[in-house]
Amino acid sequence: MQSAWKTFFTTTQEREQMNRITDFLFETMQLKRIQRTGYQFLGPGNESVAEHTFCVMCVAWVLAQQTPEADSGHLMAMCLFHDLPEARMGDLNAVQKQYVTADEGLAVDHLIKNLPFGTAIKDLIDEFNTCETIEARLANDADQLAFLLDLKSLSDMGYATPKKWTGQVRARLHTDAGIELSEKISQTQWDGWWQKIFIDMDGDIQ
Repeated sequence: MQSAWKTFFTTTQEREQMNRITDFLFETMQLKRIQRTGYQFLGPGNESVAEHTFCVMCVAWVLAQQTPEADSGHLMAMCLFHDLPEARMGDLNAVQKQYVTADEGLAVDHLIKNLPFGTAIKDLIDEFNTCETIEARLANDADQLAFLLDLKSLSDMGYATPKKWTGQVRARLHTDAGIELSEKISQTQWDGWWQKIFIDMDGDIQ
């Protein structure tokens, strides 16, 4: 009887745990619906938090290839979760933060509650915010470089406002790899990659 009860209790715990994990996954999907509010003041452009996260992870992977001493897996995980609290807080831009204070710590504590891997997520977010490890510095650079890519794209499309912000964003970079990549971004046309494909294809046709 005792053995059967133990089995039932373990199964119930596992079921509750899987329910909590599933709730967590639905919560992460909320980032697809939350828009980054800085674009409201920038003028042109728009982006969800989830779209931003994808771009940050792409940039971070590239930076990791240029930084052998960095743990690329750890870096990618940090980028994946760095804006996760915004699923509960929303995205506050620099202007809004002058008047509204978000309790990110509380949001993190609540979103990781009863998650078997919750502590790992909290540690990654804390590490990103303190920006002391090489992975955290690269993750923060990737965060800024993803924005720089968007600013450069908008500028190349003819919008004037993004150029005013580029210098300030570049000033936030921490690593040599990030600074080098930012310089290359500033020298590259946003549509150059596909224009080259078109030119090469046209040459093949002729």
